[in-house]
Amino acid sequence: MIPAAGLGTRFLPATKAMPKEMLPVVDKPAIQYVVEEATAAGIDDVLIIIGRNKNNLSNHFDSVPELESTLERKGDHSKLAKVQHSSELADIHFVRQGEPKGLGHAVLRAKAHVGDHPFAVLLGDDLIDERDPLLTTMLDEHTKRGAAIVALMEVDPDSIHLYGAAAVEATDDEGVVKVTGLVEKPAKEDAPSNLAIIGRYVLSPSVFEILERTEPGKGGEIQLTDALQEMAADPDGPGVYGVVFRGRRYDTGDRVDYIKAIVQLAADREDLGPELRPWFKDFAAKL
Repeated sequence: MIPAAGLGTRFLPATKAMPKEMLPVVDKPAIQYVVEEATAAGIDDVLIIIGRNKNNLSNHFDSVPELESTLERKGDHSKLAKVQHSSELADIHFVRQGEPKGLGHAVLRAKAHVGDHPFAVLLGDDLIDERDPLLTTMLDEHTKRGAAIVALMEVDPDSIHLYGAAAVEATDDEGVVKVTGLVEKPAKEDAPSNLAIIGRYVLSPSVFEILERTEPGKGGEIQLTDALQEMAADPDGPGVYGVVFRGRRYDTGDRVDYIKAIVQLAADREDLGPELRPWFKDFAAKL
């Protein structure tokens, strides 16, 4: 499940008529990276939660017969394969959120589609490098423990107020911790650690019952963090565990970090890097 109903106000005016999830990262929209991550982990059913003016999202994952036939006639099979790739990735569905009332509310909108199955939540602002798989590990931990699994990453303590922060206990498994408490966007002095929740979750459908009774929290929104906090505090439940991620992550939710993500990914590309890397060095030397 991918929440994509936000307004993208930090990227105005670019997002006035275009969903922020469709902003290109090199030559693919950000949301395609997220769907590709899900399918690489073995997920073939994707639900995208959308809001108003988000029709471009469904258009992107639809086939485009006119364009495909034009590319076919021209013999441009490389571009044809790229166009067809996005429409063949997975079985993709869309549900409207209506009003953006927070991540918890967006997750709750997936209830009818998910049914009795465990599911993953992937936020489109966080791109995880395909060379550093995270979701597969999280799915394995959920299967092993039956618990809610969140992705955690160490961040600068001065930045912890931008995230949900986790209080944790060590487990016998390296890179996996038990989450004992969660605080949404705490002040630096109130944060239980510098382990921040990044945008990946694996949840059981039991979370829906909790979200249905969760009152709006910080910002007047229904926070998924509040539901996870209740699950972590339940002594009789399976609890919440965190997979600590130390790989490459690209934050596309901030304008500066979005530009950094494009630069980093483009520099690593075999088709673009050899020409770009020397140019980056020359450009940086002139600053």
